[in-house]
Amino acid sequence: MVAANPGRGQVTQRYDIVIIGGGAVGSSIAYWLTRDPSWAGRVAVIERDPAYTRASSALSASSIRQQFSTPLNIHLSRFGIGFLRQAHELLSVEGEPPVELGLREPGYLFLASQAGEAVLRDNHDIQRREGCAVELLEPDALEARFPWIDTMNVRLASHGIANEGWFDGPALMQAFRRKARSQGAVYLHDEVIGLSVEHGQIAAVQLASGSTVQTGAVVNAAGCWSAAIAAMAGIRLPVEARRRCVFVFDCRERIERMPLLIDTTGAWSRPEGRFFIGGISPPEDRDPPDLPLEVNHAEWEELVWPALAARVPAFGAVKVVNAWAGYYEYNTFDQNGIVGPHPEIANLIFATGFSGHGIQQSPAVGRAVAEWLTGGRYSTLDLTPFGFERIAAGRPIIERNVV
Repeated sequence: MVAANPGRGQVTQRYDIVIIGGGAVGSSIAYWLTRDPSWAGRVAVIERDPAYTRASSALSASSIRQQFSTPLNIHLSRFGIGFLRQAHELLSVEGEPPVELGLREPGYLFLASQAGEAVLRDNHDIQRREGCAVELLEPDALEARFPWIDTMNVRLASHGIANEGWFDGPALMQAFRRKARSQGAVYLHDEVIGLSVEHGQIAAVQLASGSTVQTGAVVNAAGCWSAAIAAMAGIRLPVEARRRCVFVFDCRERIERMPLLIDTTGAWSRPEGRFFIGGISPPEDRDPPDLPLEVNHAEWEELVWPALAARVPAFGAVKVVNAWAGYYEYNTFDQNGIVGPHPEIANLIFATGFSGHGIQQSPAVGRAVAEWLTGGRYSTLDLTPFGFERIAAGRPIIERNVV
């Protein structure tokens, strides 16, 4: 329904559900909502940057793993890998499959020094209890398995032997968007500038174009900008934009069967076609919020390359051929997703704060949020532990395997 507002010359639209943010998470929610034949509501996705020039989904390194310390994170990504394997069928439109997602599954390889060995073993126990295909490697076994690695100062390694790897994240995002639109979701190129709260509910969304969108529920899936959206309803959300730089480099030597490597220093690397990519989460004192999306080449020179060259001797002679920067939607409270309704404004639903895990968890989060919106509960995977209430109560869920 679209109607003119003669008092202010505005246009008023009505949608049952408004999703703020059309990245992988927001578009996954739209996909799962509109694929449900029993639900006949209208869905609008508001995206201010339809070219996704600054979107985390478009700038992600797009990897997926089971090696978490929190069972719920394991379950989210386990569903994600299964979805990726079926995406060509699930996200096809009129028989035309989406662009190839390029899923590769060489696993993750976490290295631990003496200081990190106990945590790695504890994480391994949790992962095994949850049925993850992981193995622990002592230094001799690690070197035998991967001869290109230097095991200096490594006490233990954890290797995912199945269900881990990387894929084309931007292609997944676009496939969700394309499929959701084919199922009836409407994408509005606009920017949210206000939320109208009436009687403890979001009644309408104000847009920069001058339009007002009346709605029954609002989903805040605005990524690293979700705190600004929450503030429009008087809510403090502990989510910040944290810049992460990814460096593309060429290596002269051939490296066989390389998983995604996470060094004891936190530096990481993996193959990317004929090249490699790598990066690091900088130290807290060098990681302020809202830095410009410009590559900090000093990170490569000072943090990434020295660590990778020491760990993989072949990386001692490499050449950076490209680089980019993207944002983590960083949850400063506990680096885990914030999902589900606000305890006081019940028709405001969160799907944000995934701290670098959003692209891999988007299929499962989209399904869960759609279940909540249509049925008032989670029917497959219970995401209640990731609800907003834990923040207000000061009960963080500590994920010890953050990259």
